[in-house]
Amino acid sequence: MHRSAREVKLFREVNRTRYARSGGLRIAYELRGAMHRRRPWLVLIQGMGLDRLGWEPVLRKLGRRFRLVLVDNRGVGHSDRPAGSFTVADMTGDIVAVLDAAGVRRAHVLGASLGGLVAQELAITRPERVDGLVLACTAPGWPFTYPMPVASMRLMVTTGRMTAEAARRRHTENALSAGTVRDHPELVNRLLELQGSRPADAGVLPAQAAAGARYAGGLSKARIGARTLVLHGGADQVVDPRNGKLLASRIPGARLVTFPELGHLLFWEDPDGFADAVTSFLLAPAKADSLRGGRMPGHAVRPFGINALFRGAARGRCCRGAGRRT
Repeated sequence: MHRSAREVKLFREVNRTRYARSGGLRIAYELRGAMHRRRPWLVLIQGMGLDRLGWEPVLRKLGRRFRLVLVDNRGVGHSDRPAGSFTVADMTGDIVAVLDAAGVRRAHVLGASLGGLVAQELAITRPERVDGLVLACTAPGWPFTYPMPVASMRLMVTTGRMTAEAARRRHTENALSAGTVRDHPELVNRLLELQGSRPADAGVLPAQAAAGARYAGGLSKARIGARTLVLHGGADQVVDPRNGKLLASRIPGARLVTFPELGHLLFWEDPDGFADAVTSFLLAPAKADSLRGGRMPGHAVRPFGINALFRGAARGRCCRGAGRRT
């Protein structure tokens, strides 16, 4: 399909890197599909060590149904690095600043891992800005959370004895299921290539880890009024999968979809299944409500049950299976 000169100019204008001012920092973001005014907005918030390109596998499919707001968290990608420590509340303020700069009054919000904490905080403190909420591979925050799985804790202990390259590979493999690492080594290599092309500042990773570790969700989840979908991989070795069930149980009316064979970054292992779950939930609320106790489209039913993730974590991590809903 050939675009006219005007269309090419508009395409470049919409997809360029933009900046919002949050306190003294510039927060980089990108709008995709903004010319499609009938599509709802969807804000994507990445996890620790990853910038907006961490959503690469699902962008095309999500972009067919949503206007996307892609954000580089403070200190990663093209966003400014803060001078000292920061909190999840600070990161939430960054998202609000981006929405204001982009002229987006209300949007669906998708957050993964650390980004899931930010998405929760946004829904709690700025409910007027959030329509639908999707929380992937994340947890409720202290004191209600399951600790990091033993495999990841052991990896943290041994990381200091590895070369930087070896540590990056081991953490990347740990964020995927064992089956994916075995059957799709090319996926590991693609993730390593992505991290190498846009490496996170070494000083930012501990700050992100500390922000996640300090996040105390407490009983505030009951204040989330947005329709909420919780997604989790059943083979997640970074965030205990039981946190998915725990989180969903604390948010009124929340739905839980699990992908039994997937790891932490499930949107890399099964991007189509992940995008389908997100799209089905956000764009068909009436139909989704009628599925209470039944099946969500394309997913088998099965009950399934972080902040420890962030304690001591200082390395980037960067996912196939059928989703299950309870």
